[in-house]
Amino acid sequence: MYDEDDINLLETEADLESPLDHIEPITAESEVAKPDPDLMLELLEDPQSQQRMLAARAFCDIQDQRAIPHLIRLLTDNCPLVRLSAAYAIGRNPSQDAVEPLIHQLNLDFNGYVRKGVVWALGNCRDRRSLIPLADALKTDIPAVRLWSASALAQMAGVGYELVVGAMPPLIEALVQDPIAAVRSNSAWAIGQLCKELPSNVVYATAIDALIQAFAEDKDLGVREDAKASLLGVGDPRGLQLIETLEQEGWF
Repeated sequence: MYDEDDINLLETEADLESPLDHIEPITAESEVAKPDPDLMLELLEDPQSQQRMLAARAFCDIQDQRAIPHLIRLLTDNCPLVRLSAAYAIGRNPSQDAVEPLIHQLNLDFNGYVRKGVVWALGNCRDRRSLIPLADALKTDIPAVRLWSASALAQMAGVGYELVVGAMPPLIEALVQDPIAAVRSNSAWAIGQLCKELPSNVVYATAIDALIQAFAEDKDLGVREDAKASLLGVGDPRGLQLIETLEQEGWF
């Protein structure tokens, strides 16, 4: 789906971090004043890409629905840094109007950093239209995008039961089969979040089975720990019994 240069774009451990890990928030306690939203709105239309990027990033700290139409338009900007900043800003200012443009950009953008920001924003928008594109990204995209697609799918917990059910199969598949440990870890966490919204049915049981399998068999300690944390968080009796048994046997 993506060319070799794109696939190699996000492969280091640092690139698997949160899209906002390196964007410093401006809090109420900060000595730095928040940017003037009216000025930033003007700069979103500035002819210089550097100014558009800085203005878009400002809306990672400013919640202002007036920016949404501008940020949506910047998702198709010629500069990838502007597109990236616009995606993050939409994630901080979620809007149902932005869902379709985000999905469109996820399908078209050849920059892995931008797609990573887009899936994060889609998760924050908490919209049923995001389910299929996020599931597809989890199956087919590069590692960093798969990582954040798993986290974004956890947001389906706040959308509706049928979305929780729909998110489970791709997450279980990623937990069991993805070659990248960080993706499997995020999938384990997401499954745990979604299980809390399910009754004790076949979907729930299948998800618990996948977490138990990951806890008992995954070669990566971090994945096993995240699967264990999810099992503990859900409080499933089978999972709790297995954890107790393995720990008594000194399995770790």
